Amino acid sequence: MKPTVLVLGSGPIRIGQGIEFDYSCVHCVWALEQMGYRAVIINNNPETVSTDFDTGDGLYFEPVTLEDVLDVIAHEKPLGVVAQFGGQTAINLAEGLSRAGVSILGTQPDAIALAEDRDQFEKLLTELGVPKPPGRAVRSLEEAEHVADEIGYPVLVRPSFVLGGRAMEIVYDSGQLVGFYNEAEDANPGQPVLVDKYFLGVEAEVDVISDGTDTLLPGIMQHIERAGIHSGDSMAVYPPVSLSDEVQRQIVVSACSIARRLGIKGIMNIQYVIVNEVAFVLEVNPRASRTVPYLSKVTGIPMVQLATRTMMGERLVDRGYSSGLWSLSSRRVLPESAFIDGTPKIPEPSLYAVKAPVFSFQKLGHVEPSLGPEMKSTGEVLGIDYTYVSALYKALIASGIQFRPKGKVILTVRESDKAQAVEIGKQFVDRGYEVMCTPGTGEALRQHGVQCDVVNKIKDGSPNLLELLFSGGVSLMINTPEAGQKSGSDASRIRRACIETGVACITSIDTAQALADALEVFEDPSKASCEPFVRYVEGAKPVVQ
Repeated sequence: MKPTVLVLGSGPIRIGQGIEFDYSCVHCVWALEQMGYRAVIINNNPETVSTDFDTGDGLYFEPVTLEDVLDVIAHEKPLGVVAQFGGQTAINLAEGLSRAGVSILGTQPDAIALAEDRDQFEKLLTELGVPKPPGRAVRSLEEAEHVADEIGYPVLVRPSFVLGGRAMEIVYDSGQLVGFYNEAEDANPGQPVLVDKYFLGVEAEVDVISDGTDTLLPGIMQHIERAGIHSGDSMAVYPPVSLSDEVQRQIVVSACSIARRLGIKGIMNIQYVIVNEVAFVLEVNPRASRTVPYLSKVTGIPMVQLATRTMMGERLVDRGYSSGLWSLSSRRVLPESAFIDGTPKIPEPSLYAVKAPVFSFQKLGHVEPSLGPEMKSTGEVLGIDYTYVSALYKALIASGIQFRPKGKVILTVRESDKAQAVEIGKQFVDRGYEVMCTPGTGEALRQHGVQCDVVNKIKDGSPNLLELLFSGGVSLMINTPEAGQKSGSDASRIRRACIETGVACITSIDTAQALADALEVFEDPSKASCEPFVRYVEGAKPVVQ
């Protein structure tokens, strides 16, 4: 009789937790079967592969709750439970299952709790010499106000033990903190609220596989949007396009140190913000993330299979991997020791891959479409090409950006984005586009010699932005909202009008810059090759069989 392993699914797909966890659970089940185990899954989503009758050796179509999982365990008597691949839903059950005497395979519940306990985790990072933004966990509004005053506004306020950035907000003053704190507290009752200094910098993230000793980084992904946009709503490029070798060295060394100190066996995600060439740790998630399918496809490394094997006691070295960063261009691991002893020259990439989010705003009529720290995307797509701008173009097109070349481009941005809007406006004008701006943005462009026409805001009367959108001829709207701007405002009406008229609407200045950088390929799509993807897919086999 084969020993049984129970794999926890992620429950119903919803914003913040989707098909990527189903992918991970299915690949985990397949890996367990290859290793000679009887793999059983519990999940209650009828629209996923994990609940197909022939995916595993057993299926329990039940809610992924502590009570229901314990009932299944009492019946199946598995040798252990896998909680790392079912998102936050599954990982949140690890502690309760452990208290009930159930064996959690891979990373242990105390390590999971340590990663989520802000005070203890901060002490761990201090011991390791890994920087993080200042902040603390609080349990009252008074504590939150004290921490915010101490570290200085703006601060990032969020509940702990949640997925998708639910009830997360960048808070710029005490009045906004008072208004938002209860919402963060109510998102996960009984758990602390996290108050951290908000750094506006470049974000990056890694998914790592560790056996408790060695740690493999399949890749470092650089976010295209700066900090403040949820990672699930950010575009990301692999390999990084502007992270220095020194910053990549910091990420490799800190990721390996954190994995060893936590005793990670399996998979883990770490997010960073880079400020003045220093990589600060934003958060650690001791589970699979939504980028696992993306990185697995791009690098050719079977991440879930490797993580499953390490959870079951195998070592990375036995699978042919050392501890360090996987290099896509040289198809080898740059060893961790090289990063510690001296910075190796990271090879130039032969291919670029860009991940872009997909949104469903047309079907979600009352959702404010501007992006922020709370996740709103419902999927993601991938663009691969020899050059960064061509991969960027493919990702933008696949994500649903219907950008008509040579039409009107409207810019209306917040004060902090006007300097970058000048450069973006110049790129469009230089390529022959008709640029139109609201008065404030238009003044900034004209002061720097960028030709543009001015159009009124809604409140300033006709002709205005709304009328212009419905009249046709607009190709693109770049509209970055002011802090605290909510649904129902004039700016929000403009963004909803873009959705209704099919006009591409960009609400992050960094996304707008990415689109402007890819204009050449938008105008002549033949410059984007289909060869890299075809060649890669045909040759994409696991590095170690």
